[in-house]
Amino acid sequence: MSSDILVAQLKSSQEWFDRSTRCLTEDNSTFVPSEGAMTTAQQVAHAAQTIDWFIEGAFGDGFSMDFEGMGKELATVTSLTSAREWFAKSTGKLVEVLNSKSAEELQSPLPPGPIMGGAPRASIVGAIADHNAHHRGVLTVYSRLLGKTAAMPYMEMEAPA
Repeated sequence: MSSDILVAQLKSSQEWFDRSTRCLTEDNSTFVPSEGAMTTAQQVAHAAQTIDWFIEGAFGDGFSMDFEGMGKELATVTSLTSAREWFAKSTGKLVEVLNSKSAEELQSPLPPGPIMGGAPRASIVGAIADHNAHHRGVLTVYSRLLGKTAAMPYMEMEAPA
């Protein structure tokens, strides 16, 4: 699979995430529907953090299993604006990484282990798209709880009159 196809898939996932969450504002950053759940900002930051985690897992030193440490990092996120910036930066970083790899490198297997062991490295893009879809769905629920309506993720639509 070429990096062009992977980048297109990743950019679509980012666009759908951004579109369906744009009704949320900085004022909604710390909204949490119940005790123990992530805030709005933390949901977006988690999506960004997971992209970074996949980059490191597939093309760096491997998948970190320090979920407690990652949770502590997320606990410090209080701004939806900064979380969105992190998400955009992480997506951009993955685009750069993908574009720097040959087709052979992208198809080379991930190391054995509990995280997609043996799957082609390129398959992380599909996993990221699935993960992003999950969290944009969660954020759509948050939007509804805040009295907002999330946009249709897959296309621009005019609001009904």
